[in-house]
Amino acid sequence: MQNLLQEISHRCFLNPELQQSIVNSFKLKEVTKGTKLLTQGNKANSLYFIKKGILHNYYYHDGKQISSWFYAENQFVTSWHSFYIQKQSFESIECLDDCILYEISYQSYQKLIADFAAFGNFARLLAEEMLIFLDEFSKGWSFLTAKEKYQLLLSYFPGIELRVKLGYIASFLGISQETLSRLRAES
Repeated sequence: MQNLLQEISHRCFLNPELQQSIVNSFKLKEVTKGTKLLTQGNKANSLYFIKKGILHNYYYHDGKQISSWFYAENQFVTSWHSFYIQKQSFESIECLDDCILYEISYQSYQKLIADFAAFGNFARLLAEEMLIFLDEFSKGWSFLTAKEKYQLLLSYFPGIELRVKLGYIASFLGISQETLSRLRAES
């Protein structure tokens, strides 16, 4: 719980009452590798904070699984679009390791926002950070070579190739596993 509180405190002041409400609202959840926290077509009713493990968001296009993002320790994860507007998700979330997570429901998240202005600031800053991060990442993505995409991924997620199946990484990069193997050999 300490890492979660620390991440939140980087974005807002935690007085004792807010800290206790956060502790009461986030539930510890241990899940095994392969567990789907969300299935495409369902509504994202939870936000997770990763204490241990790695997860990925993915969707299907023409029957093929496409990885859309990876999340690791000390990051928040959900299907952002679905969570914020409470509509069906176009993606799934799967645990790629045995994971230890802190989970908060959408309703509890909204209650913390309503009850504590500081938590409202945290929620706004988290949303802004995710928007900026995803926007910056995606804006130049189309113009990068496969090698540049791989190097950018490694800069955001050092050591990801040791924790995630290469097929998922290739899918995320939009390249074949053979091309990924060549890029890794060149690095």
